[in-house]
Amino acid sequence: MNGPEERVECILLPKDRVGVAIGKNGKVKEEIERRGKVKLSFDSEGGEVWITSGEDPLSTLKVKNVLRAIGRGFSPEKAFRLFEDDQYLEVINLADYVNSEKAMVRLKGRVIGERGRTRETIETVSGVHVSVYGKTVALIGELEKLQVAKRAIEMLLEGAKHSTVYRFLERARKEMREVQARAKFIRGATNELR
Repeated sequence: MNGPEERVECILLPKDRVGVAIGKNGKVKEEIERRGKVKLSFDSEGGEVWITSGEDPLSTLKVKNVLRAIGRGFSPEKAFRLFEDDQYLEVINLADYVNSEKAMVRLKGRVIGERGRTRETIETVSGVHVSVYGKTVALIGELEKLQVAKRAIEMLLEGAKHSTVYRFLERARKEMREVQARAKFIRGATNELR
């Protein structure tokens, strides 16, 4: 990858996530390089990842998002969804809601729920992956579904009762199913007209 279009960018990962981004025997790193058509260099001590990219800036953006997702606690397999064109990463900073460590732990507990029930419900109903890590809550999914999951999490962070959030998610699921059914009907009608 040496040429006039080559660019080098650096992003930071939490030090404890660098090993995950590299993977056993470098397998995760190799997969990111292959899919993203980039070259990666890691500084485990500082958490820096150097991305040497070629001509495709979109591919480099996807690599950065995959690395950010791994840095926000996602497994590489879930982060690799971001190589797909219809998948997005959203990161909610808990420091935007509270300013003490104790309050942050409380908010993380609200998002996770007892025995992980709340996070699991959000994931199941919305079809979005959720990771609570450090001072953030991160989401991976399709744009419309991502918006539903993000709103549910914001409601929890703003103090809404869990039951209120669950009702919101059920209404959203029903609306998403109705939209999908209408879209399927329209596609079918369009195909019949051809």
